[in-house]
Amino acid sequence: MKKDKFKYVLIGISLLFVVLMLILPMITVIYNAFSAGIEKYKNAVFDTYAIKALKLTLTATVVAVVINTVFGLFASWLMSKFDFKGKNILATLIDIPFAISPVIAGLVFILTFGRIGWAYGILQKLNLTIVFAVPGIILATIFVTFPFISREILPVLNSVGKDEEEAAALMGASGFTIFRKITFPHIKWALLYGVVLCSARAMGEFGAVSVVSGHLRGKTNTLPLHVEILYNDFKITDAFAVSSVLVILAVIILITKNVIEYKSKKA
Repeated sequence: MKKDKFKYVLIGISLLFVVLMLILPMITVIYNAFSAGIEKYKNAVFDTYAIKALKLTLTATVVAVVINTVFGLFASWLMSKFDFKGKNILATLIDIPFAISPVIAGLVFILTFGRIGWAYGILQKLNLTIVFAVPGIILATIFVTFPFISREILPVLNSVGKDEEEAAALMGASGFTIFRKITFPHIKWALLYGVVLCSARAMGEFGAVSVVSGHLRGKTNTLPLHVEILYNDFKITDAFAVSSVLVILAVIILITKNVIEYKSKKA
C-alpha cells in the first residue's frame, strides 16, 4: 500500500511539473498568437521576413542533420569496431558541444572566421564569407548538434558487439554488405531517434546562431532570432504568432519521436 501511495505521489508530482513547465507555456503561446484574430496571425506568420527565417531554419537543420548523420555513423562505427590510440580523446572531443555554452561556440567561430580571426585572410582570397552569412549559421548549427546522432548509435553498436560482422567478413562479405545486412538493422531505430533529436535541437538553436548571424533581416535571421527581433520591437502578438510555428514543429517532432520509440520497442 505504501509503495502504491508513493507511486501515485510521484505520478502527481511529474504531471504537475509537466503541466507547469511544458503544457501551460505552450497553451500561452497559442492563445497569445491568436489573441488579435486570425487575420493578424496570418499576416505575422506569412510575413516575408518570417518566411525567409523559416526557410533558413529548415535549410540549416537539413544540412546539419545530413552532415551529422554521416559523421555519426562513421564515428560510431570507428569507436565501436576498432581499437586505436586516441580513442578516448576522440570520444571526449565529440562530447564538447554538450559541455560548453552555445554562445561560446559562436564566439569561437567569430574569432576564427571573423575580421579578427586567423582564417579571415584565407577566406577573403577565396571570396568566401562565413560570419554574418548563411555558412556561419549552418556551421554553428552543425556544431551544437554534433554529438546527438553518434551518441544514440554508439551504445547500440557497443551492446551488439563485433561477432556477426567478423563472421560475415570471414565468409567473404564486403564492407557495404556487412553494414547493410547486419549493422544497419541493429541501429536503424537509434539512428532515426538521433535524427529526430538533432532536428529538434537544430530548429530551436539560438545562442550560437545569434552570435554569428549579425541579425540581418531576411538574410541571416533564423526563426528563433526573428521571434527575438519582433519581441524587442514590442510586436508581442507577432512574436507569439511566429513562436507558434516553432511550437507546431516541436509537436510534430515529439509525435515522431514517440512513434519511433514505440516501433523500436515493438521491434
